[in-house]
Amino acid sequence: MPVLSTEDDVDAVPLRRPWRWISALVVIALVVAFVYVFATNKNLDWPVVGEFLFDPRILSGVGLTLFITLVSMVVSTLLAIIVAAMRLSSNPVLSGVAWFYVWAFRGTPVLVQIVLWGYLGLLFEKITLGVPMTDVVFWSIDTNTLITPLVAGLLALTLNQAAYSSEIVRAGMVSVDEGQREAAYSLGMSPLYTFRRVLLPQAMRVIIPPMGNELISMLKNTSLLSVIAVLELYTQASMISAANLKQVELLIVVSIWYLFMTSVLSVPQYYLERRFGRGTTRNLPPTPIQRVKAMFNSRKPGPAPAPETNFVEVVGE
Repeated sequence: MPVLSTEDDVDAVPLRRPWRWISALVVIALVVAFVYVFATNKNLDWPVVGEFLFDPRILSGVGLTLFITLVSMVVSTLLAIIVAAMRLSSNPVLSGVAWFYVWAFRGTPVLVQIVLWGYLGLLFEKITLGVPMTDVVFWSIDTNTLITPLVAGLLALTLNQAAYSSEIVRAGMVSVDEGQREAAYSLGMSPLYTFRRVLLPQAMRVIIPPMGNELISMLKNTSLLSVIAVLELYTQASMISAANLKQVELLIVVSIWYLFMTSVLSVPQYYLERRFGRGTTRNLPPTPIQRVKAMFNSRKPGPAPAPETNFVEVVGE
């Protein structure tokens, strides 16, 4: 009769990887050396960085930067959905207009578009609503009064971003199986209802990751509005550095705030990706909070192991 004992178990020994630890130590050493050299640089006035990090002018620039980013992204996303639907339409006029819009705004630099909107008053002194080729005017206003630097910046960033975002939305829509559309039509759903309730929710899994990157890009592109004197974060820092001649220190302040804002804006993107990716995988990876909880739970003492026993296999005749 064979006897099965725990002493016969095979002890699995993990494979040793010395180069992994050596490479990790080298990278850590390089990072520490870089931080040390940067922190002890005599040409950097670190007290100035701390002084202006929470300066009221810098904080007002941070608030305006976030306002421009959120307004531009919300409006451009709505416009992108419309443009993507036009590109996918069987109507050649709608498809052609949408193609021309994307071609024009993606083909020119965003900085050029910002300057053009800022100098719109040089092309049109007044914006008038009336009957063409007659003296009948219903409404008229000075262009510079209506298109302020802030409005010009919002228009430029929104329209430019909508061209890029529309292609992202269109790619997400194309990724949805055509059978979904056919099934919706067979149930009597209209094309608009099918787009809004069937196709778009499934396409969000493909749309959200690149749209999150576009949100970060939008946040950083707000610094380009300094060319038309919009008082966002970078413009405020430039005005301060022009007075105290601490350009590098103010650039560090700006970089710290941009890093903080991008980190905060990455959090909702992460959870949105998890939400819309639920149907693509059976087990979602744990969130950072879940990982921390699991780490603490693993350190708690568990129940005492059961005493080892030997099992004898009895073979009948």
